[in-house]
Amino acid sequence: MNDEIILEKEGSPGRNKTVSVLYMALRVLIVFALVAMFIPAFNPGRIATGINRYTSLFSSAFSYDSLTNSYARLIASGRLEPTAFYIVMASAVVAVLGVLALCAGGCLTLGNARCKKLSYAFLLAGPIAVIAALGGFAGAYSVLTAKDLSQVETQIPGGFWLFAAIAVLVLGMTAAVYCLSAERKRRTAGAEGYRIPEKYMLFLYLLPVVLLTGLFSYMPLLGWRYAFFDYLPGQSLTLDNFVGFKWFSEFFSNPTRNAELLRVLRNTLIMSALGILTSFLPVAFAVFYAEIRNRGLKKFIQIASTLPYFISWVLVYAFALAMFSSEGLLNNLIGAITGTTPSTNYLAISRGTWFQMLAWGTWKGLGWSAIIYIAAVSGIDQQLYEAASIDGAGRFKKMWFITVPSLMPTFSVMLLMSFAGILSNGLEQYLVFENANNHDLITVLDLYVYTLGLGTTSGSDPQIPLSTVIGMAKSIISILLLFLANWTSKRIRGESIF
Repeated sequence: MNDEIILEKEGSPGRNKTVSVLYMALRVLIVFALVAMFIPAFNPGRIATGINRYTSLFSSAFSYDSLTNSYARLIASGRLEPTAFYIVMASAVVAVLGVLALCAGGCLTLGNARCKKLSYAFLLAGPIAVIAALGGFAGAYSVLTAKDLSQVETQIPGGFWLFAAIAVLVLGMTAAVYCLSAERKRRTAGAEGYRIPEKYMLFLYLLPVVLLTGLFSYMPLLGWRYAFFDYLPGQSLTLDNFVGFKWFSEFFSNPTRNAELLRVLRNTLIMSALGILTSFLPVAFAVFYAEIRNRGLKKFIQIASTLPYFISWVLVYAFALAMFSSEGLLNNLIGAITGTTPSTNYLAISRGTWFQMLAWGTWKGLGWSAIIYIAAVSGIDQQLYEAASIDGAGRFKKMWFITVPSLMPTFSVMLLMSFAGILSNGLEQYLVFENANNHDLITVLDLYVYTLGLGTTSGSDPQIPLSTVIGMAKSIISILLLFLANWTSKRIRGESIF
């Protein structure tokens, strides 16, 4: 029995329960501070109303432009020194480091007595750093106030007091835990090294993914509220422009909009169907890749097939333009061979647009999509191949009767997941390849929502509420399709995919 368990038994049950409650409250407070660091409304560094109201504490530490855009002319004319904004940036960096120190301390409280002992250093350093940062924000506020410029309206934001309260509460609770755990702290000096139970370690490994998923996948759902307001860029959401379900009614009752949406859905479903019909290509690639015996060739094919995935669609379009535009390489080669001067712009031909997009998407994503199947091939029991060799099976029979069936469970799951994402084709590929000739065939749902929200559709004004309604409908339908795919998997394979 280790020292920590013995000392837990020796301590007062009431005291141990109090310490546990304090630790839990500390962890909740730390998680809240971490989330608040990314929420613009809680930014303690927004000391002037001209600072972008969508700038969070984290953004303030890295984006000078978001702090000074509204004051660029004043700074350029010399009427306003940028010193205060540099102080804000430096203070934001210190505050972010303080919150990260709090996170480290909170993680250590999940460990044994020695980890808890080390956590005190982080739980003290974090609030002190946050308080020092708040002092910096207050100093920057004083600098701007001293300028007494009518164009600069200073303020002490609510986030300032929020982070001050968090820092004080963490310091207070840390001190309380330290006092209540003082006896145990002295008697665990010789305990074993730092150790966090495995169940907590697994949770901590997953925590960054959970936080990033919440930050980038769930926090944006707050934008759904724009569907209930008569909103234009730059306005605030108030009861004055609240319109309830007006835009939902517009979405269903406008014949012109419905016809346009049907065209977009046609393109979306056709592109998704083509993707599903060619979903066997990564499997075939993985099967043949596994049969390559030359290690150098194998490594070259892996790099050459995977590399395009990491190239942005803008660069892919630049490559396509250099190859297939009216003055591209293909026309030059044809001209050199035939002695003519062809000037066909293959990218502007509407005929075959869907297959062009499929070809570019396949070229870019084939190697990356095959990785999961290559990993599955490496997990196949090699004794199956040895037994097949003894029975006289050749390489193609081994591929067909061993490798392919072994990949089918993975392929089934991926295929069902692709059905769940049938309305999501992505945006970047279609945005960069779109032109006046292929517009009617290339506009998929994601691109339509994007252009509608920005007001680039037929030169109209931004339709952010209506684009939000369409985005909401797409998300809800995708969730329903995901549950349908899960139900289908349980019916066909007897297993759930999530």
